[in-house]
Amino acid sequence: MIKARLYKHQLQFKQAAGTSRGVLQHKMVYYLVLSHSLNPEVFGIGESGTIPGLSYDDKPGFEARMNQLVSEINKLGHLPAYSPGAWPSIDFALETALLDLASGGRRLLFDTPFTCGKASIPINGLIWMGDEDFMLTQLDQKLSQGFKVLKMKVGALDFETELGILRHIRASFSADQITVRLDANGAFRADEAMEKLEQLAAFTIHSIEQPIRQGQVQLMAQLCRNSPIPIALDEEMIGINSLTEKIQLLDSIEPQYLILKPGLLGGFSASREWIDLARERGIDWWVTSALESNVGLNAIAQWTATLANPLPQGLGTGSLYANNFDSPLEIKNGALHYNPDAAWNLNFIKG
Repeated sequence: MIKARLYKHQLQFKQAAGTSRGVLQHKMVYYLVLSHSLNPEVFGIGESGTIPGLSYDDKPGFEARMNQLVSEINKLGHLPAYSPGAWPSIDFALETALLDLASGGRRLLFDTPFTCGKASIPINGLIWMGDEDFMLTQLDQKLSQGFKVLKMKVGALDFETELGILRHIRASFSADQITVRLDANGAFRADEAMEKLEQLAAFTIHSIEQPIRQGQVQLMAQLCRNSPIPIALDEEMIGINSLTEKIQLLDSIEPQYLILKPGLLGGFSASREWIDLARERGIDWWVTSALESNVGLNAIAQWTATLANPLPQGLGTGSLYANNFDSPLEIKNGALHYNPDAAWNLNFIKG
């Protein structure tokens, strides 16, 4: 029989995480723990949590639904009939907890050269929004850490200041030396988006995520056709759950890239559906974490390693928190590594 437990934990950011949607000081997460009743010390764990104003399941009833799922599992002794889609973050937690339990409860969901410590995953270095000095300090840190791909949040500061930071980067590093990705989080107004994209293009930008607010399908399609910078869909995909809806969205917008966040899209199976559709249409993609702790990041990184995508991924957010959990994940020279000799610290889970 399967037993379920739920643990709640508030992650504290080392420093405020600024986006065009606001500033985050902390994030509440829930850990779904599954075990067999005869051996509760061997358990699988999955992470669930929402980002205010972004997650599809950032709505009343989220914690109640998690508790209900745990109660149903414990009452039945097995998983209840479950229709994915309504609560994508819970879908992600359930899928990863089951994978972990099936693999012996060792936090080894997939056996790859990555988890053996023989391969790494190239990632971008994330530069959060803040005042100019703060962003330039982050820039220097990422460069000193060996990152060759930088992802910069834009849309919250004065636009001229943001252009100045890009000018600073390009004064020292060509596009051959440093690749720059941008993420606007939907910050640009419809009447200014193209003009801003044209100004940003002067700095040889690899791509820009979600330049305008999601839901403006016709305008986004127009931007994807005419923008001098390739556009990646991110928020646009959140809440699009059925295969028919996914096909309609991609065929209507025809983006250059997709950003896949399993924690926001409903897990690996749901994300794989997006990948298959993208490949059929010649759309490139990469995987990004969504402010998960090392528990969720570990699962996402291991899954990403199975996909053989050569593009740098967005998997470096585990270092944001002051109270994260020790794990085998390490960032070295602009890449994510898995150290098989390192131990997990999940002492909050009781057998």
